[in-house]
Amino acid sequence: MARKSSRDGTESDLAKKRRARAVDRLLAAAHPDARCELDYADPLQLAVATILSAQCTDVRVNLTTPALFAKYRTAEDYAEANPEEIEAIIRPTGFYRNKTKSIIGLGKALVADHGGRLPQRMDELVKLPGIGRKTANVILGNAFGIPGIPVDTHMIRLANRLGLAEGKDPVKLEFQLQRLIDRREWTMFSHRVIFHGRRVCIARKPACGACTLASKCPSYGEGPTDPAEAVKLLRGDNVAELVKLAGIAAAADGPDEADL
Repeated sequence: MARKSSRDGTESDLAKKRRARAVDRLLAAAHPDARCELDYADPLQLAVATILSAQCTDVRVNLTTPALFAKYRTAEDYAEANPEEIEAIIRPTGFYRNKTKSIIGLGKALVADHGGRLPQRMDELVKLPGIGRKTANVILGNAFGIPGIPVDTHMIRLANRLGLAEGKDPVKLEFQLQRLIDRREWTMFSHRVIFHGRRVCIARKPACGACTLASKCPSYGEGPTDPAEAVKLLRGDNVAELVKLAGIAAAADGPDEADL
């Protein structure tokens, strides 16, 4: 199967844009359940949950936030909070002292400068404690419906493997991807990439032989290309669908339960 190339300089800007949008369509078909996996009921809860998610899994954050959100409901609550009480609740998420400082600082800044509500502009969000461009894009895209491309480790890895962007600087990658993907799709594209990174294009060993993006990926071959071997690397609860979309006939020889 011929592989697309973008690393040897032979792919034009137009061709790369077309390939990027084809990748997005394939990701949409492979991961129709892609979404923000943090639990939240309002923009403030999403901001706090995203702060907690640094160096922590979304699953752990979602186990931690119910108690936090039940006790602290407004920016004023966080601004006036006892740091030791927040630390005790969020300790399981790691780096709890720094996260507590950011959360309380966020509450104070919102009360002082924004009437207790999160602003809906990137330039204002990134001035708030604990919020960088990635977190701001998460908030804008998911809480306010304003398209954004949060760049996390999955996005960095996949953007480079797919030859859609180069380097590890999150801001530079964000702007490179913005030029390729339709603006309306930015937020969902990010979710789809994260799901694909967790389920298929795994950091240690990508499941190349069971990947629906194989024909669009210049990095095909970094992981096992044998379908039977690649299928065993797939993760998540939609392995059967991924196998089918990849055109692998021997779906019965799926991943061992111990590998999931």
